[in-house]
Amino acid sequence: MEGGDQGGNPSEGREETSDPHPPGPCDAITAQPNGGQCDGGSQQAEMPTGNSHAPPDPGAKLCGYLCKQGGPLKIWKSRWFTYEEQKSQLYYYRTAQDVAPLGCVGLTSATFSYPLQGEEGSFLIQTPERTVILKAANRHAMLYWLQQLQLKRWQHRTRRGESLQTEGPNAGPVEFLPLVKMPEGLVGEEAANQPGPRRTSLTNISIKHPLIEFQNLRQRCPSQDQSRSVFHLDVTPPAPSPTRALHTLDMQASQNDTPSPRTPSCESPGVFSPVALSDVPENPFEESSGRRKKKGLYATLPIDRRSKEHSTRQQLELLTLTEEVKAQKELVLLLHKALESSQLEKRSCVEFLAASGECERLELLRHRERQAADLQARVDRLQGENEDLRAALQQRDTNASDLQENVQLLLQKNQAKQEVILKLSEQMANCVTDQQCTISMEAFKRLMQDVQNLKDDIDAYKTQNRFLNSEIYQLTRLWRSSSEQEKSLMMKCAYLEARGCQRESKYLAVLRELQDSKTLSDTHRNELRNLIEEALQGEQKDVLAIKPASEYDEYGFKLIANYEVEDMKLLSKIQALEIRSHNLLNQEAGDRPLLARWAQYMAGRPSDELSPSPELKALLRGGVPREYRARVWRWLSWTRTRSIRERHPDKYRMLCQKSNTSPHPASHQIQLDLPRTLTTNQHFSSPSSPALEKLHRILLAFSWHNHNIGYCQGLNRIAALALVVLGDEEDAFWCLVTVADAIMPKDYYTKTLTDSQADQWVLKDFMAEKLPRLHAHLQEHSVDVALATFNWFLVVFVESLPSDILLRVWDAFLYEGTKVIFRYALALFKYKEEDILKIHDTVEIYHYLRFFTKTITDSRKLTNIAFNDMNPFSRRQLQNRRAHHRERLLARLRELEAEQEKYASMSSQPSERKDKELDNGASEDDEEIACKNLEGTVK
Repeated sequence: MEGGDQGGNPSEGREETSDPHPPGPCDAITAQPNGGQCDGGSQQAEMPTGNSHAPPDPGAKLCGYLCKQGGPLKIWKSRWFTYEEQKSQLYYYRTAQDVAPLGCVGLTSATFSYPLQGEEGSFLIQTPERTVILKAANRHAMLYWLQQLQLKRWQHRTRRGESLQTEGPNAGPVEFLPLVKMPEGLVGEEAANQPGPRRTSLTNISIKHPLIEFQNLRQRCPSQDQSRSVFHLDVTPPAPSPTRALHTLDMQASQNDTPSPRTPSCESPGVFSPVALSDVPENPFEESSGRRKKKGLYATLPIDRRSKEHSTRQQLELLTLTEEVKAQKELVLLLHKALESSQLEKRSCVEFLAASGECERLELLRHRERQAADLQARVDRLQGENEDLRAALQQRDTNASDLQENVQLLLQKNQAKQEVILKLSEQMANCVTDQQCTISMEAFKRLMQDVQNLKDDIDAYKTQNRFLNSEIYQLTRLWRSSSEQEKSLMMKCAYLEARGCQRESKYLAVLRELQDSKTLSDTHRNELRNLIEEALQGEQKDVLAIKPASEYDEYGFKLIANYEVEDMKLLSKIQALEIRSHNLLNQEAGDRPLLARWAQYMAGRPSDELSPSPELKALLRGGVPREYRARVWRWLSWTRTRSIRERHPDKYRMLCQKSNTSPHPASHQIQLDLPRTLTTNQHFSSPSSPALEKLHRILLAFSWHNHNIGYCQGLNRIAALALVVLGDEEDAFWCLVTVADAIMPKDYYTKTLTDSQADQWVLKDFMAEKLPRLHAHLQEHSVDVALATFNWFLVVFVESLPSDILLRVWDAFLYEGTKVIFRYALALFKYKEEDILKIHDTVEIYHYLRFFTKTITDSRKLTNIAFNDMNPFSRRQLQNRRAHHRERLLARLRELEAEQEKYASMSSQPSERKDKELDNGASEDDEEIACKNLEGTVK
């Protein structure tokens, strides 16, 4: 099909509207995404200029053969193009002899361009309706067409009065680029003599315009010679002389009346052969009139010559008609094929319309769709195979190129070696043959001997090197073996040291139990006291072996607590031994696997893009490594306080300014509690520590932030722990806000401590459910666990647990909330349940509950009990029990308030005045006695 338009499909004969703002001369070759640019400097070197400054011929006609891309397959079709100056349109025909054009392209508002990466000679004509892709024979012809089309368009606009004022040195369009010389034989009237497209070629036949094709075929017939092509040559053939005519007829007669391969009757009048120029008339069917016109010429010719001339013309006419019949048969064949295609479509439509019901029609459509889907699948499969084959071919080409490069490199090396050998050979030959060579044969022999000696030395060094390599290999194996043995011995030593620590701790525990025994005699007690003193006052090397490398951990918490009482000192020694034993047994399986899991989870995650997930929950329950703890705590605090921090980003700074200008009523209590905060931490051990000043500002800011709470004892330890871990003062403040406002219930830190007391009753319910033996034992001895656990809940175990366990509790607490406190409180009692059950004295139980949390060393065991053995632990059940006990407490508080009001009202009644008369009487008696004493003294 004809066309190949991009961006529209208007009618072929449509005339484009002119542009109200015509572009300048420089827009003849516009810049495309991959096309050329209007850059005269860069394009001048590529254009064949010829007579660069020769003026264009105004009488030259712009025409010639070009290939036009069209049809659904986008194939190239050869067309004859000619420019019409009146309407500034470019008409195109199938051949130069056609009368009716296949279509036209309006150039009034068109732009021209050519792609740099396209086929050679291809260029584009872009109109508001469509884009026409053309291709010239070569680059020279393409540039000529582009420049001439630009010039024609500019001249047409100038005639219509659309051009700009041409004043100044750059007025003419020819100064845009140097003129390109017209390619000979490809453009202009001479191009009509070139062989056009064959009429039998199916690719050049326009199926889109069958009537125009048929009309052009009829116009080519000799009987229609009066019709002429749009492109014609106004050339009158010269009148042949009698001598030339006779010579022509003799030549034709000598060739046994063989017809010429040219068919002048079907050619354009401008294309003429020797016969046509000599004496063949324009219309062979008007032969008699032609004779009458040329009667003067042929009157002198013999009769046999005229008969030969007549037979020649008849043969030419017969050949022409035969070719026209063949062309018409081809056209009829194409029409038959088009008719068969339309009949197939009609048959499919008839089958669809002839179906009795919608179901059959639908089934027919589905059948066609399945066929189309199968064909599409085959096409996709073939395309996939084609891509695989192309990839394989590309891989082979790559391998071939690599091998070729290697071969080339080896050839170059070989060539270099050959050159070196050749030079050395030449030098040797010159030295041997040259009589004036200073080196004699004896010297040459000595040199050869030295070379041989050097080769022997090299061989000896190689042998020595191999021997040394074997020695190094043996030493390396010995070193690896010794390293493994050393590692094994270190592990055994650590194991033995841990066992020794365990046995020593058991020994000290036995001494402590014997010390508490009341059945020992005074002698045994003295010996026992001496043994305890020896254990506490061991040698310095034993103390160093028992104590860790540092007394403080990475956060500044003291690892072993100091006890003033002798009994507590013995307990501290036992605790140090247990911690040392635990560290030695778990030094291989320490925090490395945990650090690896956290590193894998945090890889590539910004600190503000963590999201709640079961994976993060499991990691937090296992603990956060020190490298990531501050980052995770900041994200947890930001997640729970996002709304208020986004509304007031400078809130902490404003609160600090308010604290400086307006003292808070709780500032005096805060100042008193600061020296009692985290006394076992080295950051708060000194009264002049900067951490105490930061903590003071944080607590004052919070007291202004939350007016319902203000300040409560215990908040200082929560804020101090946040400051130790996070380091930043503002981050610690928001962590305190997270705990007091977001995680804990609203009345947890108020004056009544209602929710704190309710949680103690909830804990007792859970102990009765999950630890029935221990609960019954404590009830039997009338022990109230709230005396020990109330402080746990109020400060979230701060200064109640070792630092490593405390921080793991807080990791899970900041994510899951108060449920973690209940889990770990129950886990602590479960951890030491057997030890508590062995104590049957109430005072000793209270004494044990006061410090037993400090003796826990196995954090993994405690975590496993909290999150596995305490299951199930429903949050809804916790909330329901908390609400129930909170209502009970509020009712009790209301009763107490009613009693207080009742008592206050009774104390203000008049009856109470009578009760005070006795006091008044007693006071009067005292006065009388005092007076009598005074009188006696005077006498």
